[in-house]
Parts: sequence; structure tokens; C-alpha cells
Amino acid sequence: MFDMPDLMTPAGWLPLAFYLLLGLSMLAYVILDGYDLGVGILLRRATDPDKDVMIASIGPFWDANETWLVLGVGLLMVAFPLAHGVVLTALYLPVALMLFGLCLRGVAFKFRSKAAPEHKAGWNQAFWAGSLIATLAQGHMLGSMVLGFASGWAAFAFASLIAVCLVAGYCLLGAGWLIFKTSGALQQQALRWAKASLWWTALGVAAVSLATPFASERIFDKWFSLPWVVLLAPIPLMTLLLFYLIWRSLERLPTRLQQGNEYGTAVPFAATVGIFLLAFYGLAYSLFPYLVIDQMTLWQAAASPEALWLIFLGACVMLPIIIASSLFVYRVFGGKAQIADYT
Repeated sequence: MFDMPDLMTPAGWLPLAFYLLLGLSMLAYVILDGYDLGVGILLRRATDPDKDVMIASIGPFWDANETWLVLGVGLLMVAFPLAHGVVLTALYLPVALMLFGLCLRGVAFKFRSKAAPEHKAGWNQAFWAGSLIATLAQGHMLGSMVLGFASGWAAFAFASLIAVCLVAGYCLLGAGWLIFKTSGALQQQALRWAKASLWWTALGVAAVSLATPFASERIFDKWFSLPWVVLLAPIPLMTLLLFYLIWRSLERLPTRLQQGNEYGTAVPFAATVGIFLLAFYGLAYSLFPYLVIDQMTLWQAAASPEALWLIFLGACVMLPIIIASSLFVYRVFGGKAQIADYT
């Protein structure tokens, strides 16, 4: 058990506010950069002309999407320095691999548009490899965090399974993005990619959902004691409903698109976002108020109230700017992707 501080004092509510901001940043990153990482992973399976369209569909957005990762890591480092040290010590290798993957795909993205035709294929491969490495590293970090950074072969195998399933989840997001951002043969191919990714994504969600309560007796009681077991039942039920909605949409869309009817093309992507939201909510509910399962609460890990005040003022200025600029970019570059947009 832990002692809840007085939430009416800065030492009580400031760490909680930063905990919520950290969660918002990580959720925004997973969804926004998740779909463009998914497009990058799917790039290898596309034809050369389709590769240019796929890159154009994420070109205006991908680097802005990574802003949320910078914000989240920055908040963890300056607002929760003790937890930052514990987390990065436990995840040093996957974090290094993730940064390598993100740098590789960033370099490849810039160079592929300027490269000679004979070198373009190599940069496409580099963009695919960077996307895959970054996603596998993030999945491994998620699996390790769910188990409280446990060691041993069983923990490593579980983290590796989640890494593979997160690749599928990002591919499902990326395919959903392509379904409503593209047309023609690529759009039909994106439907097939989504179908192939759906059940591996479901396996990953089920694995995390089943493993999390057994990682800690405290978490088990939060989920399966009365009245919480009844109140929280809608979360897995809504998740199952969204998976069914995606499956039904993927079954119906090919015929509809052949008839020139674009109705419902946003459903797979929107429903996948809903699944990620529910999964994130369930994980956040399980972890709260800990940043490291049963080891360190958010108040124990927080910086001093004086330091948090200064960071809070900066966040109040920067967060609306990040949100407004992101919304502006998505509005300006809405509609179907064209090669001329960003190659």
C-alpha cells in the first residue's frame, strides 16, 4: 500500500498532472507514429509505384508524430527523474535499438527522395528496416514493463511475443490508414494486409490483458474484486466488439470499393484506434499509481514541487502549440494521397 498525498497541495496534484500528460503523450505517440511505422513495415511488400504513394500518405505527418515521443520521454526525465533512471536502466538495449531504428528510417526517408533511381530501392529497404527495428524494440519494452521488468527466459519470451504482436498492431493501423488515404490496387492490397494483421493484433491484446493482472496481486485485486469486476467488464467486451467491427468491415469493403463506394473506408482505422485506446486505458488503470509496478509510485518518483511548477508552466505553453500544429497539418493534407504530395 502507499500513502496518498493531499491532492490539494502542489506536491499532490502536480505529479498527478504530469502523470496524465505523460500518459497522453505516450498514447498520442503510439497511435500517430504507430500508423506511419506500420506503413513503413508494409512498404517492403508493395510495388515500386505503390511505395511512392505510401510514402506520400505519411510524408507530411511522420516527423511531427514523433514529437509526442520526445515530449513523453522529456516529461519522464524531468518530472519523474527517479523512475527515468530505473526504466532506462532496465530497458537500455531496446531503447538504444529503438533510437537506432528511428534514426535509420529518418535518414532513409530524406535520402530516398533525392537518390538516383538505382539507389532508391536500397533506401526503401532501409526505411522498412528502421520501421521494423523501432517497432520490435517498442513491443519488447511494453512486454517487459507489463511484467515489472522481470528477468529470465519466460519474461524474455513474453516480451518477444508482444514485440511481434505490436508489429502486427502497427501494420493494422498502417493498413487502415492506407485504406482511406489511397485508392485503386493499393487500397485493395491494404485490405489484405489488414486481414493478415488482425488476428496477431488480437493475440497481443489478449496476451497483455491476461498477463497484467497476474504480474501483481494488487493488480489482480483491482480487476477481479467486487464491484470492479462488474464495472470493468465493458472494456474487454467493447474490445471484442471493435475487433468484430474491423473483421466485418474488411469483409464488406472489397465489394463496395469495386462499385466505387468509399463509404466505411475509415472504419478499420478508427476501430483500431479504439482498440489501442481501450488497451491503453486498461494498462493505465492497472499500473496506477505506480510508474514501476509495485516499486515506485508517481509521487515517490516525482521531482520537487518547485521544479514541477517551472516545467508545468512550460508544458502549458508548448502542449497547445503541439496540438494545434498537428491538427493544422492533418487538416491541410487531408484527402487521398498523391505521389506529388511528398516523395
